[in-house]
Amino acid sequence: MIRFRPLAFALLMTSTAALAEGPQLIAPLIPAPASVEAGTGTLTIGEGAGIVAGDAGAKTAARLLVQQVKVVRGLTLAGDAGTGPIRFVRDAGVAGDEAYVLTVDTNGVTIAASGDAGFVHGAMTLAQLLSPDAAIGKPVTLAAMTIRDAPRFKWRGLMIDPARHFVPIPTLYAMVDQLAAQKMNVLHLHLTDDQGWRMEIKRYPDLTRIGAWRTPPSSGGAPGPKVGGFYTQAELKALVAYAKDRAITVVPEIDLPGHAQAAVASYPAEVGVLGDRPAVSHDWGVNPWLFSPEDRSMTFIKHVLDELMDVFPSQFIHLGGDEAVKDQWERSPAVQAKMKALGLKTEMQMQSWMIDQLGEYLAKHGRRMIGWDEILEGGLPPSASVMSWRGEKGAVEAANQGHDVVLSPAPTLYLDSLQSNRSDEPAGRISGGDAIVTLADLYKYEPEPKGLAPDKAQHVMGAQINAFSEYFVTPEQLQHATFPRLSALAERTWSPKSTQDYAGFVARLEPQMGRYARAGIAAADSAFAVDFAVQGTRGDALRARKVPVTLATQAGYGTIRYTLDGTAPTARSKAYGSPLSLKSGVVARAAAFTGDGRPTAVPRLFETSRAALLRRSNSEMVACPGGSLNLRVPLTAEATALAPVYNINIFDSCTMYPAAPLDVARGFSVDVARLARHYGLAHDASKLVPHYAVTTYGELVVRAGGCKGTIAATFPLPDPATSPNRMTFRGKLPEGKGDADLCLQFTQSLESPIYAVESMQLTETN
Repeated sequence: MIRFRPLAFALLMTSTAALAEGPQLIAPLIPAPASVEAGTGTLTIGEGAGIVAGDAGAKTAARLLVQQVKVVRGLTLAGDAGTGPIRFVRDAGVAGDEAYVLTVDTNGVTIAASGDAGFVHGAMTLAQLLSPDAAIGKPVTLAAMTIRDAPRFKWRGLMIDPARHFVPIPTLYAMVDQLAAQKMNVLHLHLTDDQGWRMEIKRYPDLTRIGAWRTPPSSGGAPGPKVGGFYTQAELKALVAYAKDRAITVVPEIDLPGHAQAAVASYPAEVGVLGDRPAVSHDWGVNPWLFSPEDRSMTFIKHVLDELMDVFPSQFIHLGGDEAVKDQWERSPAVQAKMKALGLKTEMQMQSWMIDQLGEYLAKHGRRMIGWDEILEGGLPPSASVMSWRGEKGAVEAANQGHDVVLSPAPTLYLDSLQSNRSDEPAGRISGGDAIVTLADLYKYEPEPKGLAPDKAQHVMGAQINAFSEYFVTPEQLQHATFPRLSALAERTWSPKSTQDYAGFVARLEPQMGRYARAGIAAADSAFAVDFAVQGTRGDALRARKVPVTLATQAGYGTIRYTLDGTAPTARSKAYGSPLSLKSGVVARAAAFTGDGRPTAVPRLFETSRAALLRRSNSEMVACPGGSLNLRVPLTAEATALAPVYNINIFDSCTMYPAAPLDVARGFSVDVARLARHYGLAHDASKLVPHYAVTTYGELVVRAGGCKGTIAATFPLPDPATSPNRMTFRGKLPEGKGDADLCLQFTQSLESPIYAVESMQLTETN
């Protein structure tokens, strides 16, 4: 059993035997360092401790250390004081720009590095060592040790998407701080898409005057005011400089030839294919507008790249290449003529030619092009590197051809995938049907794809998690989705495989959660929160008047403690050991606690009253046969408060209340929401399931016994243009002999907004 030692900041021991051998230890750090060797004695660092830094790179790292320690520990170090116990030393013998050696002895702390990035990483390690617990403002006693550390991969990235929902500059700065704190080194900005163009281009001002703003979708009434925003070049240059000081490269993305609607809305004659001007899109998904591959458009794009390269000095420039349906090119005589002139037979070859031309343009300016794995289709341009998101096949294929690759497969490395199925989880994608991507799922991801030739492994640059923001409206939602899952990828891409262990990671994550909180980061506690599950069906519990309930957390960390008397659980509350058998009407409250009595998450509760057992929230509904609930969406696309969310199948407005006790329930009330149908389905539109309507605006049809069962009730739906988008329907249920599914099917037009069930309450009287 791995336990924290009480000495100093507490090293995590790998084993008792290791101590006898002259110990190899793992410090409570994220990511875990390559090696930690114990020394003799201790050192105390307190308020006003001085720092000695020689050259400019060391001084920058010293300044960052002061800032970080102030945030995570509340101690004010003296900065580059010229004297003191903390020293930054330039040492050419430390191999690698990102490598460092951190030594603690009774005389002080020395951070040695050959490169500026190594100084920064060493500073962030020391900041973690100085914040092992919640004792804000208190001195910290460090055990003597030597840490030798260097990254496993050179690309350790996070993609942020301000195109779908604009991300304020202060939020980007806060995200950079967190990347640096855990040794991530790439911030990929997805700056353009159908829903917004976010970077000022001085030569083409309409890209932001028009393309940065969109009208939200309507669920029936008048749409709201325009939303959006953009970054000036001065703002982006300042962000790049801020990130560089923290050893982070900002990689910009201009997505093309697809995801181009905002650009075409701004300059249809210059970059459009068929000459029409669309509105900036409010539809998520895949839309038809493309950049033209004609000379006029290619010149425009190169002018944009000129300004992009002036702002972003990064080696790599991302040109997208994903989800570009080719219908516009297929129907354009000019594009077809261009293909014929170039000797190209398919539109995918046309895309490959276009990407290759732009890649060569970047190469002439000393840059390298990278794109999503669709650029493999039609032949991989020789200048391209690949970011593989549709699984790992693209990465394997590209690397085996000698191209550098970054692993970023969906759904595992996509942060819009829900991280729990809890009802308090905000909007996102329910990956793979009804699955979620937990902290453990992300930690298990190994960025060494199978099928890669051994001599091509060096082409794997690393891995990246992507925060596509269709469902992240606020900074808090973005942070909830990103943290602490970013910690898992930070470890997987930095630490040697030999040090990686999920149980140890979770133990080291617990103090990191405190650092997130002190930095004002809205990190999710989903992995640590207690989940309640009823054994058997709820009907069984109602009939027995006893509710068998199990308690668990995703992480399995800490001791679960619970109360049944209405009070909040504490470290002295009863420990959970086996399933509870609760009387009807009891409210159970529970949280997991560390060994020293600190809660790991906000307490959660579970009600066992008969009314509560007869109620199903939206998150407890299940998909109708043949479908899946693949999205959890907010009431409105731009909802910024704690608005309700709805699990929906965008292809079929049908959902089920599972195992309803029809021998107990006699009636029901169902709360319904009307949501905007704003999904660009492209060629998947054929998957939409129509339901025959017999009234003007369709009906809600409730069936007992599944979707082919007896019709229990039918409710005509109101005119979307004149009615509220939340409503309640009440009805009676037929008497049954036991549990049966209730199917709730909406028959509105496929051109109308989508309906979803907010909750369904069964009643014992009709």
